[in-house]
Amino acid sequence: MLVFAAATTMSRLQDIPPGFWMKLGACVLGLIVVVIVLRKVARMNKLLLGLTVALVVSFVGFSWIYERNEPAWATPAVQWLSGFFPSKATSQKHR
Repeated sequence: MLVFAAATTMSRLQDIPPGFWMKLGACVLGLIVVVIVLRKVARMNKLLLGLTVALVVSFVGFSWIYERNEPAWATPAVQWLSGFFPSKATSQKHR
C-alpha cells in the first residue's frame, strides 16, 4: 500500500511543469537572500538605514508619480499625490 502511494505521488509530481519548479526555486532563493540581507541590516547604523530607506522610497515613489506606472494597490495614493507633483503627461501638455 505504501509503495503504491509513493508511486502515485511521484507520478503526480512528474506531471507538474518544470516552470513551476523554477519559480519555486527562485522564491526559495529569494527568501534566503532576504533573510541574509535583513540580518546584515539589523547590525547596521539605524540612521544610515533610515536615510537609505527614505531615499529608495522617494525615488520609487517619484518615479511612479512621474511615469504613472505604479501597481494597482498604489494607484489611490499616487493619484492623490499626482495633483502636487508633475507627471510626464502634464509636462508634455505644456510643451
